[in-house]
Amino acid sequence: MLIAPSTGKAAVMRVLRAELGVGLGGVRAVLEQVLTGQYAGTMPEMEFLARKLRASGIEAAVSRTAD
Repeated sequence: MLIAPSTGKAAVMRVLRAELGVGLGGVRAVLEQVLTGQYAGTMPEMEFLARKLRASGIEAAVSRTAD
């Protein structure tokens, strides 16, 4: 998943916490994975999360990675 570099971390963390149900400590780890492009899931899972981020005004895109 790609997030616009200018996006505020707090906004992304808010969406991640709401959608993934993780606590503050866990969401920091997930945020780091998202920002470095290492957060992974199935295409439907990633697209769902990207849609939630976009609905919150955050530029997010999903791309496939090579196996």
